[in-house]
Amino acid sequence: MIAVRDSKDPEGPKLFFTPAEWDAFINGVKANEFDRGHQG
Repeated sequence: MIAVRDSKDPEGPKLFFTPAEWDAFINGVKANEFDRGHQG
C-alpha cells in the first residue's frame, strides 16, 4: 500500500492506494487527464 498525506498536516489522516491504483494516477497525471484549473 502507498500512503498519501497532506504535508501541512503530517499527523492528519492518510489515504492508502494499491500500487496499481497509484500507477494509474501517475499515468493519468503524465497524460494530462486531470483538470488542474486556475485558482484566484
